[in-house]
Amino acid sequence: MGIAAIIVLVATGAIVGLSQGLLGVGGAFIMVPVMIIVFNGMDVPSEAAVKLAFGTSLMVVLPTAVFSSFAHHRRGGVWWKAAAVLGCAGAAGAVLGATLTTQVLSETMAKVIFGAVAILGAARMILWKPPDGQPGPDGSALVWAAWGLPLGVFTGMLGVGGGILMVPLMVTVLRFGMHRAVGTSTAVMLFTSGAGALAYIVHGLDTPGLPGGTLGYFHLPAWLCLASTSMVMTQAGAWLAHRLRAGMLRAVFAVVMLLVGLSMIGAFGRLGWPG
Repeated sequence: MGIAAIIVLVATGAIVGLSQGLLGVGGAFIMVPVMIIVFNGMDVPSEAAVKLAFGTSLMVVLPTAVFSSFAHHRRGGVWWKAAAVLGCAGAAGAVLGATLTTQVLSETMAKVIFGAVAILGAARMILWKPPDGQPGPDGSALVWAAWGLPLGVFTGMLGVGGGILMVPLMVTVLRFGMHRAVGTSTAVMLFTSGAGALAYIVHGLDTPGLPGGTLGYFHLPAWLCLASTSMVMTQAGAWLAHRLRAGMLRAVFAVVMLLVGLSMIGAFGRLGWPG
């Protein structure tokens, strides 16, 4: 891996950490395209490059989630009971999702599905207004588990932490406050990213054409570049998140989701823009 690639990955890691701390998302929508370009430049076959990017992305999310959830916990932003239930169910789903991507589904199909869901989620976040006298958050562990499983599947399928779907779900369906949704989302990623990453490692063992420094679909040098800065910048993101109004934070998150969704379905590519 050349010096230019290292610089790009280190800078990407800083952006990833900021996004996780600020918005409760893992930043895979930034990491994965960058890593695919880097791996293609290392002559890794295209299909293997995508899976390698997914697996490495989840491993970056894991330590970043540790730092981010701790930062939100200190500010009272993590509901640990909900995080544990959602996370355990999500971990099972993440293993299933990683298995689907590595063994069954094409990456193109998975990206289109996720892009459509992200766009719908953005629209819901923008248009949704909490009614007066809105009831408190749904505290049913059964409901949390039922939602955690499909969220985990998306996590494993696309190498994401899951916050891009988790936060709008927590706000609009489970009735979490925005700040608590962001904080709890980072804690759930402790479970989903770890399980998903392990599945990518196992399914990638003995795969031909992978570069040196890999363990299954996990690339250690890329992980070191990304994680080194993401773990630091997540603290700054969490600090900023608790100084923004909930409405402003929701608007920022909705715009990010919309851009991610359009990128995933290839809208920017059709316009000749980088996606």
